[in-house]
Amino acid sequence: MINKRLLTILFIAGIVLSSCSFPARNKPSNATPFPLQSGPQSAPISESPTPLPVRPNYRPGELVDYIAQSGDTLVALAARFNTSIPQIRTANPIIPSDATTMPPGMPMKIPIYYKSLWANPYKIMPDGAFVNGPMQIGFNTSAFVASQPGWLKDYQAYAGSGPKLTGAEIVNYVATNWSVSPRLLLALLEYKTGALSNPEPPSDPYMLGYQQTFYEGLYLQLVLAANTFNNGYYGWRAGKLTEFDLPDGTIIRPDPWQNAASVGIQYFFSRFENEPKYDQSTGPSGLIQTYKSLFGDPWTNASDPIPGSLKQPTFRFPFPDGQIWTYTGGPHAGWGVGEPFSAIDFAPPSEHHGCFVADPQNFAVAVADGLVVRSGPDGIALDLDGDGDERTGWVVFYLHLAADSRAPQGKELHAGDFIGFPSCQGGEATGTHVHIARKYNGEWILADGPLAFNLEGWTTHSAGVAYKGTLTRSGTTVIASDASDAASQIKSDPKP
Repeated sequence: MINKRLLTILFIAGIVLSSCSFPARNKPSNATPFPLQSGPQSAPISESPTPLPVRPNYRPGELVDYIAQSGDTLVALAARFNTSIPQIRTANPIIPSDATTMPPGMPMKIPIYYKSLWANPYKIMPDGAFVNGPMQIGFNTSAFVASQPGWLKDYQAYAGSGPKLTGAEIVNYVATNWSVSPRLLLALLEYKTGALSNPEPPSDPYMLGYQQTFYEGLYLQLVLAANTFNNGYYGWRAGKLTEFDLPDGTIIRPDPWQNAASVGIQYFFSRFENEPKYDQSTGPSGLIQTYKSLFGDPWTNASDPIPGSLKQPTFRFPFPDGQIWTYTGGPHAGWGVGEPFSAIDFAPPSEHHGCFVADPQNFAVAVADGLVVRSGPDGIALDLDGDGDERTGWVVFYLHLAADSRAPQGKELHAGDFIGFPSCQGGEATGTHVHIARKYNGEWILADGPLAFNLEGWTTHSAGVAYKGTLTRSGTTVIASDASDAASQIKSDPKP
């Protein structure tokens, strides 16, 4: 057994060495795994999962084996296993006190408290195949759709406020905005409608099952699907979603060993299907079989979007030095409705309420050095690793910047540089402000928790309700409010 003191030294040394690996403008040191305990290692990630037997009734507090997965945090693990963070730390003393994400593949012991009705432990797909991240690089949605005989290749419709798009362009549009894999969306369309194999389009305008007025047609049905996927994925990631109901009232409690992608897919089908249809759709012969027939086994050469010990780069506030803005929105959805609570909002000083034209000196700025890789009505994506791909590394997403002045695609920015004027444009807004959120390898990063937003030393905290929360630093608290007052105002001062 390796000495625990030596392991801690190795962990600290790993951080120090890796922090020197990249210059400040390139990919930061944020993937340092802490040392693995001795003992059996996890199976290679390329192995295909197989259905497992039903879990036994565990004794209260019994230690069970667990292999850390992409994006795992102690907060979420405690919720899934019905235990507590102190108990997990006691069972795993090697975990540093400031640990953020667990290193994928690390063996752990988790004190478990049994809950009845735990669902099938079958894992549908890896997280890397769910998000619009590195695993999607090199995939050409338009070329793939054009090569298939189904109705999608000839489909056209309007999406958002832009021009008419092809079916493949609609898939890419949704995949980009919600950051959900285009392959997953295509597999869903094929599974539900034969979009890639059947030349005849579906007669039902509610083709994916959402019987909601004004949500007819491919685009809006796909919007709701991507949003539902994310509500399941990030609800599990945050430790909020530990059970849900089927339409007939059947309770589904995802197996504690599950991964976020599998729960995201389970949650989608739980909105429409009862057993045994739900069991089929979420089992080996359901959606994943369609996915494999189109794209192969996603577990082969799968990658983890979130490494161990992930750290946020240094960020400043998204407004100029010395200015006092209002913290108008605590953690809420980065894009869409519901989860993930990955975004926060700031509004410039003004004597007006609602939507107004910001004064020329009250503009939004880059929170860090980066390259603008997307700029349009649906927001700006600032790529911090400079590789020009929104699906890799750290990305900061801005929304509600005025169209006539926002930074163009291809613009290189330094922290503090002008990026646009806050407005009500893009998405829904009741007042002029700027909305910022973070992604890493295509995955939205929660604004609260072990990887909370840190802006000039101020960290975000959620009140559990969208838009409610605080910023704290050194015992001082700022409270999110849409009314500008002393309790909600904050000044940018990035210089020490």
